[in-house]
Amino acid sequence: MSGRPRYRPGRSLKPLRHPRFWVALWTLAIAGVVVLSMMPPPPMPDFDGSDKWSHFLGYFALAASAVQLFRNWPALLGAGLGLVLLGIGIEYAQGALTVDRMADTRDALANTLGVIAGLGTRLTPLRDLLLRIDGWRGEPRA
Repeated sequence: MSGRPRYRPGRSLKPLRHPRFWVALWTLAIAGVVVLSMMPPPPMPDFDGSDKWSHFLGYFALAASAVQLFRNWPALLGAGLGLVLLGIGIEYAQGALTVDRMADTRDALANTLGVIAGLGTRLTPLRDLLLRIDGWRGEPRA
């Protein structure tokens, strides 16, 4: 065996007591966004860009959840980039694969701004909220 350390999956995760559960929940949330984005839109009044706020808030929640899961900036930036690409890809797919949805660059922008704001929660005291909820008893790591 070489002198390199053996790869251990999940090293980028915070030391949660139930990491698989929380990652599964985050993955289900991402899948939910994909499914809801490709379904016919529900009848909703669109007042003053409320659609853009829902895009922003949805991607904010996904990115802020990533802050709760991942311990370091490289992992967070990877998750953030993945979410931005997901938002752009969904907008493209809506225009190319559905008849009742259309691609909107403003939606992709709202998604991206939501990701940036969600990742920004890493700079707040709330960054380790899930560690407290999950019952971890150690000192949070940077």
